[in-house]
Amino acid sequence: MQSNNKKICIVASSLGKGGAERSSAQLSIMLQNLGYDVHVVIVLNHVDFEFKGTLLNLGVLKDKDDSSLGRLQRLQVFRRYLKTHSFDLIIDGRSRVEALREFLISKWVYAGIPVVYVLHCYQISKAFTPYAWLNSYLYKNEHMVAVSESAAKHCKKVLGLHHVQYIYNGFDFETLNLNANALQENNLGIENYIIFFGRIHEEPKNLKLLLNAYKQSILIAKNVKLLIVGDGPDLKSIQDYVVKLNLIDHVIFKGFTINPYPYVKYARFTMLTSRHEGFPMVIPEALGLGTPVISVDCKSGPSEVITTGENGLLVENFNVKAISQAMNSLILDETLYQTCKSNAKESVARFSVKNITNDWKQLLDKILFQQ
Repeated sequence: MQSNNKKICIVASSLGKGGAERSSAQLSIMLQNLGYDVHVVIVLNHVDFEFKGTLLNLGVLKDKDDSSLGRLQRLQVFRRYLKTHSFDLIIDGRSRVEALREFLISKWVYAGIPVVYVLHCYQISKAFTPYAWLNSYLYKNEHMVAVSESAAKHCKKVLGLHHVQYIYNGFDFETLNLNANALQENNLGIENYIIFFGRIHEEPKNLKLLLNAYKQSILIAKNVKLLIVGDGPDLKSIQDYVVKLNLIDHVIFKGFTINPYPYVKYARFTMLTSRHEGFPMVIPEALGLGTPVISVDCKSGPSEVITTGENGLLVENFNVKAISQAMNSLILDETLYQTCKSNAKESVARFSVKNITNDWKQLLDKILFQQ
C-alpha cells in the first residue's frame, strides 16, 4: 500500500447492523488499502463493523440533542470538518429522502467538493426525495454508483441521471471463512436447519412470506428447523406471527450477532424472500461459505448472483407455493443440493475484495486524476 495523497470522506448512516452499513465499512478498508487517506462520517451512533480510517461520529451529537437546532448544529459540524480536512472526494452512501436536508447537504455542506453517491436500493422512494424536479436538480450531473446492474439502469431511466454505473459490494471471503470457522464443527445446538440472517424489518424483508412457505413445506415433517438470526423493529411482530402459525417448536430466533457466519456455514441453505433489495449481501456471503441459497427474484440483485440449479434456486416472488417447493427440492433432491453446494464458492469469486477494489480504483482514478 502506497499513499497517493488523496483524501476521501465516506459518509454512511452508521457502521452497524445493516447491509448498506456493512458495505460502507468494507469500502473504507478497500480504499485505505489503495493508499487513500480515508475518513468516515456516520450520522447514527452505531459502530459494529470493522472499518479503516478516521471516524467522525455525528450520532453522538444526535443522541445528546436531536432538536431542529441540534440538527442544524450537526450540519455545521459536518461542514467545518469537510472544509478543515480539504477532502478531494466524498462518497455518500446514505438514503437521501428528506428534501430540505438533502438540499442543504448537497448545496451547502458539500459545496465545492466532488461527490459520488452510492445507491443501495432499487426503489427510488427509498433512495431519493419524493420530488422528481429536486432529484434532477441535485443529482442529474453527479456521479452515481449503484450496487447492482438492474438498479443502475432503473435509476438512470427513471431519474434521467447522466453518470450512473454499477459496482457490486466487495466481499472478503478469506476473512468470512475464518469467522465461520470460529466453530470447527457444528456445536450450535441445532443439527438440521435452514437460515435467514439479516435485519428483522418486515416491509423490505417479507419474513411472513418465508414463514408461510416454510409452514407449507415438508421441512417440518423432516425436522428441519428455521433459524432466524438478527434483530430489528419488527422482531416482536414476527415472533407473534410464528405463534399464530403454530410454528413455535420449529422456528428458532437468535438475536443480532456480529458473527453469524458459523450459523450460515452449517445451515442446509439460506433463504431470502425480500420485497425489494439493492444488492443483498447475504447471498454472496452464504455462497462464499459454501451454503446454497433460495431467493425470490426481487428487484434487484438476486438474479445477478443466483443461477438456478447451479448455486441455488431463484423463484417467483410472493409465490408461497413456489418457495415451499424450492425448499422441498433442496431437501429431497440430494444431487441438486450437492451440485449447488459444490458450485457455491466459485460462483461468487467475481465479488471478491480484490476485484471490486479494482472497480473502485478505476472510477476514482477517472474522477480524481483525469479531471
